Amino acid sequence: MTDTDRSTLALRRIALLHDLPEERLDALARQCVWKTIDAQQRLMARDDDRQEVYFLVSGSVRVTTYSAQGRQVTFRDCEAGAVIGDLAAIDGLPRSADVMTLEASVVASLDRNTFLKLLRAEPQLAERMMKRLALLVRQLTERVVDVSTLGVQGRLHLELVRLARLAGVTNNVARLAPAPRHAALASQISTTREQVTRELNALVRSGILIKELNALVIADMARLTAQAAPARDGAG
Repeated sequence: MTDTDRSTLALRRIALLHDLPEERLDALARQCVWKTIDAQQRLMARDDDRQEVYFLVSGSVRVTTYSAQGRQVTFRDCEAGAVIGDLAAIDGLPRSADVMTLEASVVASLDRNTFLKLLRAEPQLAERMMKRLALLVRQLTERVVDVSTLGVQGRLHLELVRLARLAGVTNNVARLAPAPRHAALASQISTTREQVTRELNALVRSGILIKELNALVIADMARLTAQAAPARDGAG
């Protein structure tokens, strides 16, 4: 980890903190505990009673949990700039999910009391945090509705549309590279890997998807979006 990774400049990468005064960021940088974590390592464990908040300076992580039957359920992936673990820091309760690194990541952790003092001292941060939590509730509500009302096909189409928009769509084509793993897609939409494989193969046969060695190409974004829209529109 370089000095830059531990610096005030590094904390400016965190969306929650981007407009804090320089002196406040300097103080935070000194108060944080900085760590580099290898890929596929656990950052947080569900039901852990540690309550520090993490600033993801670089890398990416997956927020996930497991059912009683051992099936993995993925809530979301977080990229550099995200805040992680804020729920436990705010309410003082144990962690509600596991967090695993997807790649080597640099994190800066801040103890709960210091984080709460920061929110009280900086009203704009508190407001930004409330908006973030409101967005999280909306996203999880939408997902509950999708899981409760849509079949595997509809949920997969919507997830592929979401991934395509994140990757970028050009001339009706989106390229997902590396190709999302079938098990990861299954975890994201609450189904099995075998069902995901079956539905992806159907999209390949229809010409909407093209499988490359290390990528999944959505060759007709308009058709995929049109197929995804009736699924959600018809759910109500």
